[in-house]
This record gives sequence, structure tokens and C-alpha cells, in this order.
Amino acid sequence: MAAARTVPSTPSLWAIPLLALALVGVTGAVLPSTPATGGGAIDTGDTAWMLTATALVLLMTPGLSFFYGGMVDRKNVLSTMLQSFIAMGLVSILWVTVGFSLAFGDSLGGLIGDPTTFFMFRNVGEAPHPALSPTIPLALFALFQLKFAIITPALITGAFAGRVRFSSYMLFVCLFSIFIYCPLAHWTWHPEGFLRQWGVLDFAGGTVVHMAGGLAALTGAVFFGQRNSHKQQTPEVPAHIPYVLLGTGMLWFGWFGFNAGSALAANGLAAKAFLTTNTASAAAMLAWIFFDGAKGRKPSALGACIGAVVGLVAITPAAGFVTVGASIFIGTAASIISNIAVHLRTKSDLDDTLDVFPCHGVGGVVGMILTAVFADKVGLIYGETTTFINHLYALGIVATFTIAGSYLLYLATHSIIPMRVSEAEEEIGLDLSQHGEGLESLSSTNVCSAPQSTTTAKIKAA
Repeated sequence: MAAARTVPSTPSLWAIPLLALALVGVTGAVLPSTPATGGGAIDTGDTAWMLTATALVLLMTPGLSFFYGGMVDRKNVLSTMLQSFIAMGLVSILWVTVGFSLAFGDSLGGLIGDPTTFFMFRNVGEAPHPALSPTIPLALFALFQLKFAIITPALITGAFAGRVRFSSYMLFVCLFSIFIYCPLAHWTWHPEGFLRQWGVLDFAGGTVVHMAGGLAALTGAVFFGQRNSHKQQTPEVPAHIPYVLLGTGMLWFGWFGFNAGSALAANGLAAKAFLTTNTASAAAMLAWIFFDGAKGRKPSALGACIGAVVGLVAITPAAGFVTVGASIFIGTAASIISNIAVHLRTKSDLDDTLDVFPCHGVGGVVGMILTAVFADKVGLIYGETTTFINHLYALGIVATFTIAGSYLLYLATHSIIPMRVSEAEEEIGLDLSQHGEGLESLSSTNVCSAPQSTTTAKIKAA
């Protein structure tokens, strides 16, 4: 477990990243522009659809912020939401600088991209790329992939909500994006990535996004240990369930860009992915409610929202490879399995605040395995075993890499900027202790259920 130490908010702590950002800006300004040339002709229909899909995927991150923000307690709403929003800034700059090169640059042994291939987006322009984006500008492909890179570290935040220092979280996002996300994206989606060469199927990110985010979340929950409220078994009341409903709607809407956009064209494959995505989510939402009812629990808005998202997670790797009938099975199976996982987690000492691993991690694993079962022509139900076996190998490799790598990155980040907030900061909430703002003003007697003088004193002590 990470020990909690107090780190004062000093100007020098923020001057370093400010100087780094300035250096990146100067480097980008002085480097000569070398836009890509060659490739095929741009298809305007494909380009129009991919511009739309890219915007839809970006909308998912604000949707995630509402989804998570509505589920935490009132003293951590803004901090939880900001952790998603800040990823849009951090990962965007990293992606332009070196991330896109690491994920999709010239392959180095199928393991990672050459960081110089698209450094500072050199060679990324309006022309298509014959291997990556044959009918759309390479710049648009890079932007589309950026949105996946943004939401992945944001997913992790639900596991350690309420107990992580904001400055250390930002450092972790940078390290995770470079050392975990980019290699996984290269292995799985680059034409020469070794998992892709094995025939591992991940249409839109079940492995790269959801398994990676869920497993890193599990690792973080173990690393940080329990919150005081969890140790004391204090009932946790969601701050605002309508936020969860709003976030779910935004996620479901944006997911059509996430999955259907991964066809990279306005074609029948995109329509198929659109259909299976919607159907799996609908089945999962219903299955969650029906399963709760069958277990004697009341059907809830929170359960319906979680079920819908689990269905979206599970269908993501399979969206373009399975029939609509199979999508119903995938959504239903993932929903029931994740529901059971959530309730097993509540009986354990694991403090995964918003059940990121039982939902995203387990949902991603179920989706990955069932993709190999139902994938057209190569799935287990067609009598083929190669894809299924390779998916099991990939599952072991990705899980080992993500868990071990994430733990090392948590340790590295913690050694630079201690990650766990102090008990005083945790008690008053991260909204006030990390950001000096909350759902109510400091003058309100409702803030953290403490008078202004007491709250202010705790902030200073923290």
C-alpha cells in the first residue's frame, strides 16, 4: 500500500511541467513541416464519417466524467470529473509529440513504433497512408486514435477516486500513456504488431482500452489500499444519479463513433458495428436489471446505467466480427458476469471505488474471449481453434504486462510525487483539498458537513 505523505503545493512543482510544455511548443514551432505525400485518393464520404466519429469518441470522455462524477460522494465530484477532463489535455500533447509514433510509427520488431516516425506530427498531413488510412487523411486517422488514447487512462480513475493527489495523477497519466497504452496499441492495431500478426481480433479496443484500463485500475486499487470510509464500512451515497444517467447517454451515443468508426470507412462494416453495439448494450442493460430482480434486489437507475456500459465494453472487440444475434449473447453474458463480480468485490477488502475492474476489466476479458468464439469464419463455433487459442495467449500476455507495468509506474510516480493524499485531505475531500472548490461554496454549512472555519483549518493542515 502507498504511504500517505503531505506534499505542499509549491510554485516549483508546477513550473517544471510548464517549462516542459513551453519546450514542446518551441520545438514544434521550429521543426520544419514535412506533411505526408503519396497514398491513394481521399474518399470524401469516408472522411466525413470519420470526422464525425472522431468527435463522437471525444464526447465519451466528458460522458465518462459525468458517469463517474455522479457515483462518487459529494466531496469528490469535481475532482473525479476533472481527472477525466485533464486527460484530454495531457494525452493530446503527448500524442502529437511522441505517442502516435510509438503506437503507429515504423514497427520495431512488432513491439513498439519508432518514436521518430511521426515526431511532433511530422509526416502527418492531409494525404492518406496506404497501410493505416488508405481513404482518409493520415491526420484524421491520428486524431481518431488519439481519442482512444485519451479515454483509457481516464477509465482508471474510478478505481482510486477520493484518494489520489492531482499532480501525481497527471504524471501517472503521462507515464501510462507512453509505457502501457502505446505498446498495447502497437501490438494490437499496427499492421506489423505481433498480436495482430497472430490474428488476435480487437475491433475497437476491448484489449487495448478496456482490459488495459480495468487491469491498471485493479492494480491501483491494490496499490493505494482502502479509504478510511471503506475500512469503517461507511455507507457510500452517490452524489447525483442523474449525472450517471447523463454520462451513460453520452457514452452510449459516443460509442457509435468508438465502434462503428473503427471500420475507418462509411461502409457496411461500420453499419454492422453500429448495430451490434446498440444491441449488445440494450441486452446488457436489461440483463443487469433482470438479474438484480431475480436476486431479490430492486431494479435501479444506477444498475441500468452500469449494465448498459458493460454491454458497450464487451461488444467493443467483437463489434465488426459477430452477428447481431451473437451481440445479444455477448451483452447478456458480460452483464451477468460483471454483476456477479461487482457483488463479490463488495464482500472483499478490495477498494475499487467505482468497480472499474469488475465492469471494464471483466467486461473486456469476456468480450475478448467471446470474440474468439463468435468471430465470423474464424470463431470457435465455426470449428476453428487457432483464433481462440491465440486470444487466450494474448489475454495472459496483456494481463501480465499491464498489471506488472502499471504497478511499476505507480511506484515510480509515488517516488517522484507521493500519490496518496493525507488522511486530512481525504476526510475533507479532494474537491477542496486539491482544487479549492466544491459543489457548494466554502461559506455553506453543507460543505463536507463541516463549518467553514473547521473546513478551512483542515485544508491548511493538509
